[in-house]
Amino acid sequence: MVVYRLIEEPVFPHPDEAEPDGLLAVGGDLSPERLLSAYAAGIFPWYDDNSPILWWSLNPRLVLYFDKLHVSKRVRRKIRKREYTVTIDRRFKDVIRNCAGKFRPGQAGTWIVPEMIEAYVKLHKLGFAHSVEVWNSDGKLAGGLYGVSIGRVFSGESMFFLEPDASKIGFSYLVQFLKNREFHFVDCQQPTSHLKSLGAEEMDRDVFLDRLDDAMEFSAMQGIWDFAEGEYDLITRTLGQ
Repeated sequence: MVVYRLIEEPVFPHPDEAEPDGLLAVGGDLSPERLLSAYAAGIFPWYDDNSPILWWSLNPRLVLYFDKLHVSKRVRRKIRKREYTVTIDRRFKDVIRNCAGKFRPGQAGTWIVPEMIEAYVKLHKLGFAHSVEVWNSDGKLAGGLYGVSIGRVFSGESMFFLEPDASKIGFSYLVQFLKNREFHFVDCQQPTSHLKSLGAEEMDRDVFLDRLDDAMEFSAMQGIWDFAEGEYDLITRTLGQ
């Protein structure tokens, strides 16, 4: 098995060099420059406290196109009744910490280790990492998600919920937000039954990389995100139909 050890410069081997399980490289750091270089090439970090930094490029890749989003009748009803309120980039640290504390069946601990939190908070301050927050009627955080935006692609990292369907509601609003800004797709990275239930589909890595290259021809929508005037109500009506 050949796994590349990264050098000091923020460069990576081509994803075609990855092992069958998707592992491509080991080492390096989580500097903003290296992370942005990784995402632009279809590579992401994923490891735990017991290993060095590991870099992955999976084949197949999970992708969601906006017209494939599936919103269940139950979720539509909750959106229509406005049981929750959704915001963007209001509580990035709270969202990523909740994601880190999420229990995942069959997984001990979390891959969102403290240095990962620190690295993505830096990306957020630079305007490349973004959070979606879902609030209940008492003004408490009920769910959310975060990810990285570069070019016209949003790479989802993790989501959590403290109340049923909260993360699904947040994800649905995010998809409409991105669609309104002519993003190309959401990179869901790893195939899961949950994401597939929301409409994500597996894609051959070569096809994914070609479409990623197309999306990278556009400048990143850098900065703090927010809904435009009147946009939130329009998205609510659209999703609640």
